[in-house]
Amino acid sequence: MPLQSRHRLPDAIEHLDAMPAVVESRDRLIRVLLDPSATTHDLVTAVESDVALVVLVMRLANEKRPRKIGTVAHAIELLAPAGVETLARAIATYEFFDRLAGWALPPERFRLHAISVAGTVDMLAREIDHPRRDELLVAALLHDIGKVVMAEAYPEYRERMMDTERSPDERAQAEAAEHGMDHALIGGVLLRRWRLPSGIARAVERHHAPDAEGDAAVVRFADMLSHYGRGSAVRPDELYKAAGQLGIGFERLQSLLYRLPDWDVARRHATVPSPLSGKERDVLRGLASGKVYKEIGAGLQMAPSTVRSHLHNVYRKLGATDRAQAVLIASREGWL
Repeated sequence: MPLQSRHRLPDAIEHLDAMPAVVESRDRLIRVLLDPSATTHDLVTAVESDVALVVLVMRLANEKRPRKIGTVAHAIELLAPAGVETLARAIATYEFFDRLAGWALPPERFRLHAISVAGTVDMLAREIDHPRRDELLVAALLHDIGKVVMAEAYPEYRERMMDTERSPDERAQAEAAEHGMDHALIGGVLLRRWRLPSGIARAVERHHAPDAEGDAAVVRFADMLSHYGRGSAVRPDELYKAAGQLGIGFERLQSLLYRLPDWDVARRHATVPSPLSGKERDVLRGLASGKVYKEIGAGLQMAPSTVRSHLHNVYRKLGATDRAQAVLIASREGWL
């Protein structure tokens, strides 16, 4: 890598400290903060609507704290609404179609992809019963933060990033070959610099690694699905392998790809842990899709009597009187 290029990288990282939020996201957050009837969920959702807000809240919450904060909800709890409002009123902003002087990568394009991947991660986390969904969402929202740095450091980077003929992994490999590092590695360095939990930093750092595991594997697969959903190139062999690393077989993958257009990227996530076990949730999900006991049992490899037993437990835990009410309650609370 040329010496001049190496010198541009630290400047680009420092520049990220002033990353702006879209005006509408900032204004919605302030309205929620001033609404006495707003819930914690409302506040978390408002912050998660913009990567710049997530970065600001997570960085400040983790400053000089020996115990790392991994979720937006926990960060907000530590900062208190007054602290979040101070941050929101001070952050730089931009309008949707602004061409910002001094920023090579349009923030809105970056924000839209981040939110798309976060929504896909939320869906996948439910599918595989991930135990730390809200922490995984932070990794998803920040997974491409290194792209902003590379676009600032290398003038030619933005044009190459627009190459939709290469898969996400192929573009990351080209970055590493040319610059000695890819945007995922830079993202991991940034999150450690900001003192975020090492698990989140590693998920970002490894989200283009073919042998990614754990949270990095979930973010990698979600990133592929998001690119596929918007018509960008994705190599089927990479997609099948990424799905397999999460225990998702061919038929289940086909179902996920078919459902992509219907995924709600702003889907509510639970602020209260679900009382349902993994099996109970799977049975209720089958019920919600219109299947009868026998069909649910066949898909889950359990007897219809076992399905019935799980559903009775679901009704009891949710305080529901029938299947329709159980599905409604679980969907409303973000548990389904």
